[in-house]
Order: sequence, then C-alpha cells, then structure tokens
Amino acid sequence: MVAGEASGDLISGLLLGGLKAQWPQLQAAGIGGPNMAAQGFEAWWPHDKLSVHGYSWEVFSRVYEIWRVRRALGARLLRDKPDMFIGVDAPDFNLGLEARLKAAGIKTVHFVSPSIWAWRPERIHSIGKAVDLMLCVFPFEPPIYAGQGIRAVYVGHPLADSIPLEVPRAASRMALGLTEQDTVVAVLPGSRGSEIRHIAPRFAAAMALMCRARPELRFILPVAPGKRSGIEVALAMNAPQVPVQLLDGQSHAALAACDVALIASGTATLEAALFKRPMVISYCMHPLSARLMRRKQLQPWVGLPNVLLRDMVVPELLQDDASPANLAQATLAWLADPPRCQSLQARFTQLHHELRRNTAQLAIHAIEEILAR
Repeated sequence: MVAGEASGDLISGLLLGGLKAQWPQLQAAGIGGPNMAAQGFEAWWPHDKLSVHGYSWEVFSRVYEIWRVRRALGARLLRDKPDMFIGVDAPDFNLGLEARLKAAGIKTVHFVSPSIWAWRPERIHSIGKAVDLMLCVFPFEPPIYAGQGIRAVYVGHPLADSIPLEVPRAASRMALGLTEQDTVVAVLPGSRGSEIRHIAPRFAAAMALMCRARPELRFILPVAPGKRSGIEVALAMNAPQVPVQLLDGQSHAALAACDVALIASGTATLEAALFKRPMVISYCMHPLSARLMRRKQLQPWVGLPNVLLRDMVVPELLQDDASPANLAQATLAWLADPPRCQSLQARFTQLHHELRRNTAQLAIHAIEEILAR
C-alpha cells in the first residue's frame, strides 16, 4: 500500500482495519503513517515523503527524491510480487507505479478517485492503464469510469462510517477543557509545509481580527505532526496576543467541539461537514501553482462540501480573496446567523447519510472479485 499525506493515512487506517478483520493473517507494507501503523502496517518510508502540492519550485525541488522512492519501491514490489497493490490517493505518485505493476501482472487497486470531474479529465486514460479496480468515495464517480470500460465501485466514504451521525459536542468540549458557554472557533490551516507557509499566517492574522471584534472567543488549532514550530512562528508574528489552544492532532475533537471552523481546502473540509459544522474554506499557494491549477479547473467550487452539494453552501476565499479581513468577516458571519447554521446542518446531515455505506465491507467485496479473476 502507498498512502500520501495525513488524509491518505487516515482513510488507509480505516480500510486496513476492515481488511484485517476479513483476512487476519494479512501482511501490509509500503508507504504509510501512524494510523496505518496502528493496524500493523510496516512503513518502508513515511507518508509525509509524498506531502507536496502544486507546480512551484517547492515541488520541483523534491521531484528527484520522490522519483527515487517510487523507483526503489517499484523494484522491490516487482521482486517480491505481492498479491495486490492498493494505492490510496496520491495519484501523481501512485498511478505511474500502478501502471508498472499492472503490466507485470500484479493486481492493482486505487482507493479515492482522482478528481477528474473537477480538473485534468484527460487522466482517465492513464487510469485505465494503471488500475484493475477503482474504489470511489462519491456516488457520481463510477459512471464516469464505466464509459471508459474501467471497473469502478462506489464504496462510500470511510470518514462517514467513522464519524458519528450525532456529534459528540459536549464530550469533546469536556475533553478539551471547554465549557458549553464558550464560543469556539476551530482553525485548521493544513498539514503540508507549503500550507503552513502560505495559509497559517493569514489564518493567524484573521484570528487577531476576530479576537479584537469578539474578545470572548476561544480558538483551538489542531497541529499536524512535525508542524508545531511553523504554527508557533505564524502565531507569534501575526497573532501574538490571541489566546489559542494548540492541540497535538485531535482534529476530530476540535471539529466536534467548535461552533465554526476556518479551514484549508482538502479532506478536512469533508470532515467538518460530517461533523455538521459551519465553515469558511480557504486556500493559498504559490502564485504560479494557482495560475496553472485555475486553468485546469472544471467546476466553480473547490471545497468538497460545495462540490458534493453542487452549491456554494459555505464561503470559499482563495488566493487574493483570502485576506485576513475577509476570512475574519466570513467566519464571524456564521456566529451571527443561527438559522443559517441550522439550515446548513440539515444539508450536512443528509450528505452524511448518503456517504455512509460501510466502506470497508464494500471495498472487501470488490477486492475479492479482483483477486478471484
């Protein structure tokens, strides 16, 4: 298995739990993180080796290192011949590796379809050469692949299974030392190094503005492993007087406990939706990366909640629009409009039911069919 970044490690851990329940003697190894390790996964390289994003020099400077890892991993797998390879997300890394393995007769599965419905639709041709099975987390994806003769199965989203339908708000607040009377803002600036550089300073400055407007606010900020120093620098430079509670991970506790979230675009926005939280979605990257990605964008939405509901149900503030003033204003607007929050919660509850499909079991059935061929 190969999972890139914290989000891939999270859903891979959930999938591995189901696979090991079905096959107790299963052995899994490759590239992964702590959630996979908790299921007995042997990580030959850590998952954050693949945590890059965009087209800027920040990515190009690491291309050779990542290429060496993929080449070494491919050689090892071709020598050892596993029964199956499962690539989880990280399509730029996994699809090329999967094509090499499939050509050698190794069964290949890709979990979490690349967003070909949002940008880079031409990828579907390389996907057909790379995978025996695509496990889709959104219901509209399999028909796209069926038109190209690619085996694809909707299995729901594993986060919808793991996150409870009823939000454990009171328990989460108690665990974090918060009271029922506190007004809580969760701030999630992302887990990549580039996100900490480009997004965290803006989020910190927005927190300072919100604190000035409403001094009673409580801020909680989950910190990804190895990113505390970058977060602390951003806070010291942009929000030195803001009382903020830094958490080691615990993003789910933060989302369950908060009244509103200020959040970087990515899987975390779907987690926030499953916790039925109002949010403001933002993203900033190197200007060159932003221009190149904008040219390939097929949909008017970036955040997963808006994409899935086909509506701008939560604000998206990107690049130049993501000024601290705009971020603060949009976040505070949720706190001033309870009816709007209640309407959003109803839509997110319906979405949660649609995505809750016992992902592990459906994935196992689809994988068994591929193994039996």
